[in-house]
Amino acid sequence: MDGNSMKRQENTASRQMFERALKVIPTGIPGHLGPVNSQFIPVSAYPFYVDHVQDSYFWDIDGNRYIDYMCAYGPNVLGYNNRVVEAAVQAQRARGDCMALPSARQVELAELLVETITIADWAFFAKNGNDVTTLAAMTSRAATGRKKILMVKGGYHGAAPWTQKAGRPGVTDEDVANNLYVEWNNLKEFEQIVSDNRGQIAMFISTPYHHPVFTDNVLPAEGWWTGVEKICRENGIVLAIDDIRAGFRCALGGSADYFGFKPDLACYCKAIANGQTISALVGTNALRNAVSDVFFTGSYWSGSVAMAGAIATIKELHRLDGANMMIDKGRRLTDGMVKAAADCRLNLKVSGMPSMFYIRITDDDSLMMTQEFTAECTRRGAFLVSHHNHFINCSLTDTDIAETIEIAHEAFRVVAKRHGRLD
Repeated sequence: MDGNSMKRQENTASRQMFERALKVIPTGIPGHLGPVNSQFIPVSAYPFYVDHVQDSYFWDIDGNRYIDYMCAYGPNVLGYNNRVVEAAVQAQRARGDCMALPSARQVELAELLVETITIADWAFFAKNGNDVTTLAAMTSRAATGRKKILMVKGGYHGAAPWTQKAGRPGVTDEDVANNLYVEWNNLKEFEQIVSDNRGQIAMFISTPYHHPVFTDNVLPAEGWWTGVEKICRENGIVLAIDDIRAGFRCALGGSADYFGFKPDLACYCKAIANGQTISALVGTNALRNAVSDVFFTGSYWSGSVAMAGAIATIKELHRLDGANMMIDKGRRLTDGMVKAAADCRLNLKVSGMPSMFYIRITDDDSLMMTQEFTAECTRRGAFLVSHHNHFINCSLTDTDIAETIEIAHEAFRVVAKRHGRLD
């Protein structure tokens, strides 16, 4: 390959639509999907608006097709417009969605989650991941009568003020006054913080492995989770797992199953319903009364369409052995990308789970080469980013994987030549 053989995407219509958006929507595209927050670097390489989706692909409003490795930041777990899920959604929509009372789908979904997730004795439904991490905090405080929440430095648990840092716009010192922070995998520090705040910590919340943005993902060290669980049990601290991002991509019984520990609460969203808007907090019987006492509700939280979609999604994941399927696909993809990098005299580091991986070119600590690489891939039709972990979905085909490796090889060659790695 000469580094220029593949068609490069043009994004004229996206730019024109964004100019229209800036006139009527603050920042044009609010939040993490927009260019203002620098999620896509360089911005010029990325489309801003999707026209339609199918399986592992999306098409932008300029007509370009992309193999999507962000999977809508995780919700696309079976493939966009999965026929089984869409049939269930359409059938329920014909019967009713947001109604005066919940439908039987609520009970059926709760039963399925209790059967599926190892630690679950009950399920509580909401709409966003932020909803259920906040409910986990409220439940732990209701159960223990304590105020403080311990979390991992650099961890992400939503956009509610208590999950953010003091000094950010709209966040007050009081919002985070009861937060404590521990370094990931530092069991000695964890033990010291608990000792220094004995009888004051309501909950420790963490993702199953550390997957912050703009840096390598880190799996739990040997003894980390068993040690954390032991200390929490001995000190009456509620142990909550934020499985919103990794849920069902490590193990269908919960990521805690994969890593060998038992939390008291587990938060789910994203992959739970293949893109339908729903989240869930599940927990053990010991916290049933506490979560029942908390007042926490929403106008659309009993929506039956999303629940029907979730039931269909989880059943399909069982049928396909979805977690292991995605781990296998991710491993074959990333192995091929590592080899493609080596062919171009570059070193690609893959971290995290194969089903939810982060990539970084280690020849450059500034991340600039990684940014250039993911941009060149996106320009050629494989949607990758430099700041975030990527996601595998069950519809990804062997052809998709081969095409992505070919695109990656060309992108690596472009970057290597640009930086004098190749003649």
